[in-house]
Amino acid sequence: MTSRIRNAYDIRVEEGVIAPDPKQLELLAALERLEADLARKGLFGRPPEVKGIYIWGPPGRGKSMLMDLFYSATPEQKKVRAHFHAFMARIHDLVKQWRDGDARTRKAVFGTSKGDDPIPPIAALIASEARLLCFDELQVTDIADAMILGRLFDALFEKRVVLAITSNRAPEDLYKNGINRQLFLPFIDILRERCEVVETAGARDFRLDRMAGAKVWFAPLDDAARSGFETLWSDLKGGEPEEPAALPVLGRQVRVQRTVGGMARASFSELCGSPLGPQDYLAVARRFHTLFLSDVPRLSPANHHEARRLVTLIDALYEAKTRLVVLAEAEPESLYAEGVGAFEFERTVSRLNEMRSASWLEQRGEDDEAEEAAVHA
Repeated sequence: MTSRIRNAYDIRVEEGVIAPDPKQLELLAALERLEADLARKGLFGRPPEVKGIYIWGPPGRGKSMLMDLFYSATPEQKKVRAHFHAFMARIHDLVKQWRDGDARTRKAVFGTSKGDDPIPPIAALIASEARLLCFDELQVTDIADAMILGRLFDALFEKRVVLAITSNRAPEDLYKNGINRQLFLPFIDILRERCEVVETAGARDFRLDRMAGAKVWFAPLDDAARSGFETLWSDLKGGEPEEPAALPVLGRQVRVQRTVGGMARASFSELCGSPLGPQDYLAVARRFHTLFLSDVPRLSPANHHEARRLVTLIDALYEAKTRLVVLAEAEPESLYAEGVGAFEFERTVSRLNEMRSASWLEQRGEDDEAEEAAVHA
């Protein structure tokens, strides 16, 4: 009998949404195993222990796409799909609620108020919500995350929670060179024990292939430009569902309402019409490999603050080599001709023109590969 995920994959291939890739087929087989294991029945009504999956490899090889197919196809009812950063932001919030709350608050949120250690009640709460946790883009750069992960996931596994994870890093390379990394190493051992580790490394980043030769600056704001912008967004996301993302920045959150894996979409008003600063834009640039920025207007002295924010945003994206697709009222040279900072805006114009070039996109793809090679050297 054909598995649900293979049926979903075959339909995508037949529709031309995706092209079959040998490495993706290897991963598909591992996800079929997980689908079958999740369907097994345990003794005395308790779910059996199921080995999860840890999928890693360079960006753009279809990890998130296959994870989405698996999540949609699996009949498991108690399941949660989240970006790893969003999940950890929630965990830190729950830790704070436990430590700051009185007995009544703890009882209302966690169902118990006993003990000083927040990890057991948090694990129990997460396990009550989901037997299957699907995480996108696991990476650990924060010491607070590193210190909590081992104990948290050990407690989750005790409650038979199953993990399905994607990452650009092999387990051994997580939190590499981090502060007190020796305290993080048990978490790597837990991942290896509880998850099947599958590497996927197709020949090329499929997003770069789709963007090669494509128009990435759409102007003016007419029906033709908007249609081209929408078509490229739809083509690159390949039918994957959109979801909001919350990026932790200096104790608060920057919200991006429309994301698909490592791609984000936002309007000029959302990113530059709000009082965001350099750290916010750096968080966006680090989190996403591609940003679709829509409805960029011509700017004037009356909205020089928005122009300044656009400069800061482009600087962050440029330094991170984030791919940029823009729907604007005008070409870069005509966006901000006069006003405070108009002279400095000329550098932004130069960067915008460079970021729309084929050579810059090729460089972005090569840098992805070089980064991965350096990690594994």
